[in-house]
Amino acid sequence: MLKHELRKKYKQLRNQLGEADVVEKSISIVNQLQSIPIWDFFCFHTFLSIPQNREIDTEPLLTLLHGKDKDIVVPKVTGPNTLRHYLLTDNTRLKTNQWHIPEPVNGYEVNENQIDVVFVPLIAFDKLGNRVGYGKGFYDTFLAQCREDSIFVGLSFFEAETEPIPDVHPNDVPLHYCVTPKTVYHFER
Repeated sequence: MLKHELRKKYKQLRNQLGEADVVEKSISIVNQLQSIPIWDFFCFHTFLSIPQNREIDTEPLLTLLHGKDKDIVVPKVTGPNTLRHYLLTDNTRLKTNQWHIPEPVNGYEVNENQIDVVFVPLIAFDKLGNRVGYGKGFYDTFLAQCREDSIFVGLSFFEAETEPIPDVHPNDVPLHYCVTPKTVYHFER
């Protein structure tokens, strides 16, 4: 399937999930994450969920990161295809933007080269580690600016597409891992 077809298919599947499903699957994903060898790193970047889009609830992930005493960095949209990144602390104020994404209003800005691990939002992915997002290119631009040894971990309610995504663009940045409620996928890059 092409990216636009995958977006339609998986948005429909997500819309069929109830609130309890989202919570249960999100917790299962966080439990699966603990088996990946990323926990010796210090600086972790994560998206903040858009609940009305039935995205993975990142609250359990934030709890895990706090419990492991990690630096947590969250994004803020600052222009077309442009994100800036801020340290999430107890003093960070969040405000919902025009796309209903919670973003930091203030805080300490973090450069991409300081980030060790990025938890990447997605709609679908394949067994090669290619992902389909919302199609705006924010994350591909951001991931391309990260260090070469940064690790990119996708989070998905659903398993990998069995066929490779045919319309992968040269600027698309593949994942190192993708975690679902049942499976940890590791992709050779």
